[in-house]
Formats: sequence, C-alpha cells, structure tokens
Amino acid sequence: MHDLKYIRENPAAFDAALARRGYPAMSKKILDFDIERRRAITELELLRGERKRLSAFYGQLASQGQGQTEEALGFKSQSIEIANKITAIEQRSQDEAELTELLASIPNLPFDEVPQGADENDNVEVSRWGTPRAFDFEAKDHSEIGPPLGLDFETGVAISGARFTFMRGQMARLNRALGQYMLDHQTGTNGYSECATPYLVRTESLFGTGQLPKFAEDNFQTTDGRWLIPTAEVSLTNSVREQILDEVALPIRMTALTPCFRSEAGAAGKDTKGLIRQHQFEKVELVSITRPEDSVAEHERMTAAAESVLQALRLPYRKLMLCTGDMGFGARKTYDLEVWLPGQGLYREISSCSNCGDFQARRMNARYRPAEGKGTAFVHTLNGSGLAVGRTLVAVIENYQNADGSVTVPDVLKPYMGGIEELEPMN
Repeated sequence: MHDLKYIRENPAAFDAALARRGYPAMSKKILDFDIERRRAITELELLRGERKRLSAFYGQLASQGQGQTEEALGFKSQSIEIANKITAIEQRSQDEAELTELLASIPNLPFDEVPQGADENDNVEVSRWGTPRAFDFEAKDHSEIGPPLGLDFETGVAISGARFTFMRGQMARLNRALGQYMLDHQTGTNGYSECATPYLVRTESLFGTGQLPKFAEDNFQTTDGRWLIPTAEVSLTNSVREQILDEVALPIRMTALTPCFRSEAGAAGKDTKGLIRQHQFEKVELVSITRPEDSVAEHERMTAAAESVLQALRLPYRKLMLCTGDMGFGARKTYDLEVWLPGQGLYREISSCSNCGDFQARRMNARYRPAEGKGTAFVHTLNGSGLAVGRTLVAVIENYQNADGSVTVPDVLKPYMGGIEELEPMN
C-alpha cells in the first residue's frame, strides 16, 4: 500500500516511479479520490454536529411539554433533513472503497538503483561464484537421472495430476536432508529464529503481503475461504500484522521450512518435465522485520545468507539484480540467485530476496515505536528463499551426477543421510 501523504507531496515523483514499472500516471486519479473523501469527512462532521445541536433543542422543548410547537417541529424537521443529507454522504463511502482498491492494485515503487527494463532479459548480473564442473561424460538432466534413484514422476501424476512428484527411499531422504540442513544453517549460522507456521491463512494475510487481490488465480483457495500459502513469507510476515513493536525488538529475523502451494496459472507449457515448477514444493523462507534505516543493509545480509547455502553445497551460481519489469509486485529491490544446472546448460532461479520497504507493513498496519520521539512508524519487511528445496535437489542431482547414474552426496549433507554417501540406481 502507498502513503497518501507522499503522493500528495510528490505527485510527479510518484508517477515517474510508476512509469519505470510500466504503469500510467495515477497520482491525479488517486488525489481526486482523496480530495473527495476528505471533503465528505469534513461535511459529515459539520452535519453531525448540527444535527446533534438541533436534536438537543428539540429535546429540551419536548421535555417542557412544547414538543408540538412550531419552533420544536421546526427543529425536528431540520434534524430529519440533515439526517437525510448524512445518509446520502455516507452512501458515497464507496469512493473511499474505490480509493483503497486503487491503491491496493498499484505495485511498489522501485529504488533508484534498480535497472530499467521490460523483462528478465534486462536483469543485471552482479556477481558469480564457483566454476561449473567439467564432466568427462555427457551431463544429463535431473528428469533423466532421477527416476532410477527414486524420483517418481509417474506416480505423482497418477495420484494428483501434472506438476506433482512422488519420492522414494534414498531420494526422499536426500530431499529431507536438504531441508533440514538449510534450516539448521539459517538458524545456527545466520541467526534466524526457527518458526512453525500455519499452512492455511485468511484473505487478510494474503492481502497483507500483496498476493491479493491482484494474484488470486496464482493461489489455491479452500472451500471455507482460506488460502494455502504460496510461501511461508505470508505467515511469517503476517506474524507482526496489526502490532506496534518496541524498537529494541528489531530486527526480527525468522525462518521456516514449509510446503508451498502454487497454481502456476501463468506457466502453461513451461517446465512441464521434472521438479523445476511444481504445484507443491518445500522451501526454507527467510523474513526480516526492521527499522526503515536498516532495511538496505538487511537486504544484503539476507541475500548473503541465501548465498551461503549454495557455497556450502559447492554449487556454482550467479547473482542478479532484477530490472523494474521483472521485479515482484511488492518489492522495491530484488536480488535473484540462479544456480548452474549442467543437464540444462544454463542458470536457473533458486532464490529471490526482496526489500519491500514499508509497502507490506502499510497493508498489515505493522508499526514500531521509536525509543526516542513520539508516535509510531511503519516497519520495513524483507523476504527471501534460503533456499527452495526442490530446485536445490535438482541442482545437487545434476552437479553431483556420475557416469554410472549414481549421485554423490555433498559433504555437508552426509550427517543427515544415515550413512548414505551415494545415491545408487534402485533395482
């Protein structure tokens, strides 16, 4: 949600920032709604005051047995007339609803340093880490390596349909090991607090983090009106909704390993093979709640926390700053991490870390009380993947594959594997 005060004081800057995201100028429309809303509020206050005054006069006369006098009936008639005016103005409250709906549909404003661009082709590479492995055999895609090792695509489809997978034995163990290692790493090394969150949330929660109303079709809704979480970002970030936090409590750093559910409504025909794009997957989410002045540094810290998992697994990757046209709805700045997949011969997204500024906080009414000074201020929120488990499994399978079809277990995962050091084709 956007700050009306900022728009009033900086309409040209607001429109210029929207233009960078491919949106038309909207400040005039917003401010026209706002002016009408404020005018109606002022008018209502005056009319209610006048009605109260007239009602008091009539009541005084009526208590004296003069309720049917010309003067008293005049007061009563004026009071009724004003009541009708109040009703008419209150019916205009839809103008305020339209303003709220309009503001809710507008994406966050990008930071100045975010590159201008239309789509993923305009993202800017910031750095690379690691050297892709030189294979002495032809590297295969995980969808070819995985089935003999327990990655059962056919059973997943038979049970649930397309974009679902069933894992067996050593493959299921490796998938669990990855999630547990990531969670232990983010809590023990990077200082995030482990949380266990609901997987079903209210509409208000998805609105708070920006998935609703604009992206309803990308999410699954239950028969009782709740929603399956597309990521633990929703439940973690909403843990501070409608709260006023003490400044000394900030920053709050949270992490959770949860299943995630996405309809992939806009992904028809994309990544139909393998684990890259699933309706259900697991992810270790990172969320930070900070003071406004700390969010830029926290963004760098969070991204480094996600990178540290890839480095521990010895997986080559690159870091991108997303352009204005590829950045998420609620973000002001986003870094994507793309891991090298030798079977595909390209880098694929495995983490996205975003600074949302006060955009989500305004939608959730999440504030803090500064230690010095009066009043409250909106917190800043950040979220990132640390990492997506399924895509990390893909990266491990492809980067650690052997010529005989086996997959070597990365060293940091061996303590979680119960003595398994190599995944071998099942008989």
